[in-house]
Amino acid sequence: MKSWIPFRSFVIAGSWLAVLSGVVSTNAQVNVTQFHNHASRDGLYVDSAFTPSAAANLTRDLNFDGTIEGVVYAQPLYIENGPCGRAMVIAVTLSNNVYALDALDGTIIWQRNVGPPVPLGDLDCGPKFDLMGIIGTPIVDLASRALFLDAMTTPDGGTTKQHLIISLNVDTGNVNPGWPVDVEATASYNGINFTAEIQQQRPALGMVSNILYVGYGSMRDHCEYHGWLVGVPIDNPASVTAWATDAIGGAIWGVGGVASDGKNPFVTTGNTRNPPTWGGGEAVIRFQPGPIFIGSPSDYWAPTNWQSLDQSDSDLGASGPLLVDVPGATPSHLIVAMGKDRKVYLVNRDNLGGITQPVASAQLGNSPILQAAVTYRTNQGTFVAFHAEGSNLSAFRITAANPPAMITEWTVIQNGRGSPFVTSTDGANNMIVWIVGADAGGDQRLHGFDGETGAVVYSGGGPNELMEGTHRFNAGIAARGRIYIANDNKVYAFALPGGTPTPTPTCSPTPTPSITPTPSITPTPSITPTPTITPTPTPRATPTPRPRPTPPRRPTAPR
Repeated sequence: MKSWIPFRSFVIAGSWLAVLSGVVSTNAQVNVTQFHNHASRDGLYVDSAFTPSAAANLTRDLNFDGTIEGVVYAQPLYIENGPCGRAMVIAVTLSNNVYALDALDGTIIWQRNVGPPVPLGDLDCGPKFDLMGIIGTPIVDLASRALFLDAMTTPDGGTTKQHLIISLNVDTGNVNPGWPVDVEATASYNGINFTAEIQQQRPALGMVSNILYVGYGSMRDHCEYHGWLVGVPIDNPASVTAWATDAIGGAIWGVGGVASDGKNPFVTTGNTRNPPTWGGGEAVIRFQPGPIFIGSPSDYWAPTNWQSLDQSDSDLGASGPLLVDVPGATPSHLIVAMGKDRKVYLVNRDNLGGITQPVASAQLGNSPILQAAVTYRTNQGTFVAFHAEGSNLSAFRITAANPPAMITEWTVIQNGRGSPFVTSTDGANNMIVWIVGADAGGDQRLHGFDGETGAVVYSGGGPNELMEGTHRFNAGIAARGRIYIANDNKVYAFALPGGTPTPTPTCSPTPTPSITPTPSITPTPSITPTPTITPTPTPRATPTPRPRPTPPRRPTAPR
């Protein structure tokens, strides 16, 4: 029997599925096609199997293989109805490896290497990564069955560095015609040219009305980088539109990346290099489709102390924009912004206001806020949960007032650097905030807390639930009674007792592409179509054994 939730008037595009009957099936939205599940970046997963009692007995599926190769900073994705009806988990690595794993047993359906990653030693402005490859979370367009990602790669062993925006067929891993897009060869703005070698692509990719948006930030602050937003129509990849900050700096780097209300993309930006006038940094920015920014105060907000934030490297854009609607509040359409200054800001999404005071602000973090936040609503009100760097997980409620205010509801000590995500049985009840005790100081375990009270729901499990290779910013996903988390060299699957089963294949397994990495993809500046790469088939039933790679040196993650 299906459970249903009423359709509500406070829809943010992509956050709820509207149907003419006025109700939504909790099983209707299963595919996880982007970071935090929706364009609003709410991080909410509705699955009737995630009751608190079931969640308390979550266990890792030891029969799930999940073996991949490379360091992982991106969230995995989940796609149903793949080859032979098999559900897939998509994972990407700094080694430029892209994997489609069987969501039931974790074996490889297909694998694609999209070009040699760039070694750290070949980057003058390089970050503290051993390799630069795929960092930001990709996005899937189900209508065209296409997976989009950005990969930093070198076609000649390190001399030339490229950022390639690539489209792969989600069912085969083949490169789609007309792709990849060489960003350096196609992106410029007001006389500023994109320089691949000094730009890093950390934020999650977004899509609005068939335009793919990719944000870029810095390798290191001393380089002459800009914050960039690049737009690529998915049906015409040769037509590239780009925007860059006027000032040096202003990185778009928050892991949540590009958010959307279904009409316009939104980003947040970081510190600039102390310009005398505002040049695009320390801001929430709304773009017209393209991206096009006309500079109207209604389309951006920056705090009045943006210069002091620049000077102290206190990036407003450390977390990325979170779109929230609060019924009864004035204004009710909000953006939640937060960053290194430990403050949380509420901004009017309909009229951002330029350089001015926000709707509300409060210092709610006990340390800098870098991870992506989540939002959910219960009969107690509208909540936002966030994880301060390396320490507390907190939730505050936005009041339905004029103007709205923020009230802290609970705080728990949760060491680590993971980004939270949320499950609910019906979109309004049984909210569980999940987080991984990731990276330095974390316990490498998954934890779950009651969304209204902060009470422990799942305390991390036993010896089998310990994970390896977790990183800051990493977030899990929920689908069909399971939680999937992508870490270095492995995707982990956690299963609920009696959860909704993952669909099983509907036909015999078909030959899959070889797991041997394919040659690098080298586009021309004119973006001529890349020939389809035909893989050498190997029977899935008897995959070639390969030695488990030695996990790379654990990096720390700069902007």
